[in-house]
Amino acid sequence: MYRRILLKLSGESLMGSQGYGIDRERLEQYAVQIKDLADTGIEVGIVIGGGNIFRGLSGAQKGFDRVKGDQMGMLATVINSLALSSALEAIGQKVRVLTNVRMEPVGEYYSKDKAVRLLKEGNVVICAAGTGNPYFTTDTASSLKAIEIEADILFKGTRVDGVYTADPEKDPTATKFDEITYDEVLSRRLHVMDLTAITMCMENKMPIYVFDMDTPGNLRRVVNGEKIGTLVKP
Repeated sequence: MYRRILLKLSGESLMGSQGYGIDRERLEQYAVQIKDLADTGIEVGIVIGGGNIFRGLSGAQKGFDRVKGDQMGMLATVINSLALSSALEAIGQKVRVLTNVRMEPVGEYYSKDKAVRLLKEGNVVICAAGTGNPYFTTDTASSLKAIEIEADILFKGTRVDGVYTADPEKDPTATKFDEITYDEVLSRRLHVMDLTAITMCMENKMPIYVFDMDTPGNLRRVVNGEKIGTLVKP
């Protein structure tokens, strides 16, 4: 059983069946799964993307200044973090939002010591605003946070049930890996996480487990050891 995990959630997944924004039913499903895990005594840190609202890189391609675009993306992650914290509070789970850009009273400013203390006190800790710097993705933020809080593993919850030889949504012949090494991910140029995030995890021996978060109950299943996703390891 894991002592502490970092869960990376996709902003796009929060859209549910909508084309934009936050789907209330999907948000509630996530909250229930996270509380179910926290109730077992596992300490849960979370990083959420913001792609359901705004993605800095795509904004830059449409004419936005890249730095301002990334700052807008960071704010999108804060909106998602506040939404998830509200959903968790509504079902009785203690939760705190820490931001990597100062914006009290929206959220408390992040520090490792504060995050670890809150986790030990039974709070789910949501780390918002990416790394607080432009040119870094929320994948990189989740790798950084997993390493900083000394998590046992980084779980990447997506709408795909693992890592494939190609994009399974585009290539019907793509096959799934049960396990794969960091080196293989890099050499095959598989889009598990961005290069910076993978490299950080590889250098710090942080295992990554990629799984389908959109199926209710899957978070508990992967924590219990069911092989329903893909383990990325040394």
